[in-house]
Amino acid sequence: MTVQADPFKAARAELAALRHAVSGVQGCVVAGVDGLLILHDTVAGGEPHDLAALAAGAHGISRTCGTALHQGGFHECTMRNQKGYMAVYAVGELALLAVVGDDTLNIARLHLEARQATARLARHLEIRPVADAGWFPAEVADRRDS
Repeated sequence: MTVQADPFKAARAELAALRHAVSGVQGCVVAGVDGLLILHDTVAGGEPHDLAALAAGAHGISRTCGTALHQGGFHECTMRNQKGYMAVYAVGELALLAVVGDDTLNIARLHLEARQATARLARHLEIRPVADAGWFPAEVADRRDS
């Protein structure tokens, strides 16, 4: 009997690293833009399948706003609630990274770390990075291989 290696090991490690790098992060999910869960690394903050669906909803509303305001394609959105945050980032054109954090989350630090993590996740999951689609500023695209 042959045991197959986890094809998502590097992507799972990326999610765990993001959770550990930014205090206040409670969990992360990678989802399709259709709301289906791909991967998760959650500690608290909701059922992973529900977070995937919420990320897709946030993506849809943000994409519609970008079109209506002539601001281009979806890049990211952040929601701040009374007791925490949810941030959603594009991972290529067909996937999303959603991060849930408590009210102690340093959102600026999260943005710095997550923007770099999305390019690495795209590479691990063999998704065309959003930088290739021209959605990220050059300074973020240049750091995607670090």
